[in-house]
Amino acid sequence: MSTALVGLLYGGATLGTMFLGMPIAFALGAVAVLFMVGFMPAASLDTVTQNVYEEMASITLLSIPLFILKGAAIGKSRAGQDLYSALHAWMHKIPGGLGIANVFACALFAAMAGSSPATCSAIGSAGIPEMRKRGYSGAFAAGLIAAGGTLGILLPPSITMILYAVAAEQSLGRLFLAGLGPGLLLVTLFAGYAMVRFRQEYAAAKKAYAETGAPSALLHEDNLTLRDRFAALPRVLPFVVLLTGVMVALYGGYATPSETAGLGGVLALALIALIYGVWMPKDLSPILTSTIRESTMLMMIIGMSLLYSYVMSYLHISQAAAQAIVALNLSKWLLLATILVLVVVLGFFLPPVSIILMTAPIILPPLKAAGFDLIWFGVVMTIVMEMGLIHPPVGLNIFVIKNIAPDIPLKDVIWGTVPFVLLMLLAVILLCLFPQIATGFPDLVMGKGR
Repeated sequence: MSTALVGLLYGGATLGTMFLGMPIAFALGAVAVLFMVGFMPAASLDTVTQNVYEEMASITLLSIPLFILKGAAIGKSRAGQDLYSALHAWMHKIPGGLGIANVFACALFAAMAGSSPATCSAIGSAGIPEMRKRGYSGAFAAGLIAAGGTLGILLPPSITMILYAVAAEQSLGRLFLAGLGPGLLLVTLFAGYAMVRFRQEYAAAKKAYAETGAPSALLHEDNLTLRDRFAALPRVLPFVVLLTGVMVALYGGYATPSETAGLGGVLALALIALIYGVWMPKDLSPILTSTIRESTMLMMIIGMSLLYSYVMSYLHISQAAAQAIVALNLSKWLLLATILVLVVVLGFFLPPVSIILMTAPIILPPLKAAGFDLIWFGVVMTIVMEMGLIHPPVGLNIFVIKNIAPDIPLKDVIWGTVPFVLLMLLAVILLCLFPQIATGFPDLVMGKGR
């Protein structure tokens, strides 16, 4: 049987098991084992556990449960709401300041949690009710939080970037640094859109009030004094200490990424214990339970994805697919566009973790041969996968928003995310035109050759 036919059967079997509703980890593992039985030596089945263990025995992957612990410690306490409240106190005078505060809160929370759904849930549970109470439309509020949550896989410590660094065999420190510039770019684009959208909704509310006399909460202005603003600052200080401590340890060379993850987890637990009194076993139980549940699910997906990639490589499917892409003799940028379209399509069905581990063996060799910087591509690919988090049919963040704001119709949530998908596309175009947005900071901090 030809490699091409085996590859088609492999891909078809994968899609078939997923469409049946089987969890992703079990779907990938089942397909991998099935093809090991059918196309590989019988002795290969004896090495399944060994292969999975060896692939997962990476010190870099050790940081994932620790970063999840840090995110859970903050997300399961009042820390996210306090962060949002403090930012709102300082930005409420700016047009769309409440929306901008949510964007900044998502960015800061993402930089500590490293998880998109966790960011979306923690900030959205406080931000969406406040925005709607103040007259913002449900679509705008939902779209803003859903898009802001995607920053969780771009800003360090991003779990998605950890997996990409492992799959692409690239420096995790450089990859984290490369995400900072594009992350700030997206924050700026999202905040700018929040201002524009607020002005539109404010003008419509003002016009309706002039014509019908119907008041709108959007026209109400908060009267927070300077004293109120400074009183809110202590709520942000612990986050700044936590974020600074982790970044200094990582980029100052004092700790490896895994050690930094452990430091972040300990600092987060200390923060909620000292400030919020979360230290009793009954208080810590939801945090530890959430960490174990999410870590187990994620590590199962990683382990089965690595087994899936191993089988794909053994059967020469990934090598043949890479050669077929090269044989198309596409120009450099057409090759990139084709691969990114593939990532977008996969985003309809798969989460970022699976996309990275399943496609890396296929797409990275042609891209490297074409002269693309794999650190830069990792950032671009991450932004494209962010789109997958807010577009249907999977759109994980869409369903997170629907869960925390069930009264907002699903179609409103989806339409609310569309402008942000377009802004992400704009960010990708800007990164292609000005790659220094991603590569400049790592070169400056770590040196060109490191």
